[in-house]
Amino acid sequence: MLLHLSTWTEVEAYLAQSAGIIIPIGSTEQHGPTGLIGTDAICAEAIARGVGDASQAIVAPTMNIGMALHHTAFPGSISLRPSTLILVIRDTITSLAKVGFTRFFFINGHGGNVATLKAAFAETYATLADLNVTNSDQVRCQVSNWYMCGSVYSLAKRLYSDQEGSHATPSEVALTQYIYPEAIKQAALDPDVSKDHRIYGAADFRRRYPDGRMGSNPALATPEHGKQLYDLAVKELSTGYLEFLGAE
Repeated sequence: MLLHLSTWTEVEAYLAQSAGIIIPIGSTEQHGPTGLIGTDAICAEAIARGVGDASQAIVAPTMNIGMALHHTAFPGSISLRPSTLILVIRDTITSLAKVGFTRFFFINGHGGNVATLKAAFAETYATLADLNVTNSDQVRCQVSNWYMCGSVYSLAKRLYSDQEGSHATPSEVALTQYIYPEAIKQAALDPDVSKDHRIYGAADFRRRYPDGRMGSNPALATPEHGKQLYDLAVKELSTGYLEFLGAE
């Protein structure tokens, strides 16, 4: 059930049965010469919809612009400041909590969002308490990174070994190839790819990672791999979501 394709009466009926909602969050940022700029949001959205179908949960519209300031020296990348993203997340949860949602399960596709999400959850708990929102003490927020699911991580290592890298990875590129086969890109990739540098500002990031990849070889990606990764992520996160619903 997709929130944006539902009516308010359908959402009200849903809330009579469940207080849980899945919120996909990603980013709009460069993913190397062959990775789509929307990769992180595309992956999070597709998996969130799969989890929603499997667990009969409502799925919110995707937050497709995240905290990606270190990628903004590459054309096409868009970022929110951490302070801005915290407010967006806080206001989103607060709006939904006021009408009865209490379990917020974020499926995340971008590592740069994690610290901001956790800060936003703390900000939200304080705000709900200050506003005396009904059942505010029952609100729970969780972030689950699809790429860190145990089954997904294990398969990616088996398929790509140390060429998985940590950005513009073959696993995430494979998933986008499965979702959008018409948008598969080809480009020559330098085998001597940079890796293991600390992340600072945007100009420094582009200097250290000139083509945007971080130790990865996305040429190994295939749509067939993407389907395998998708199925594993949906299965594992569906179980995780249902456990989250039942948690104290």
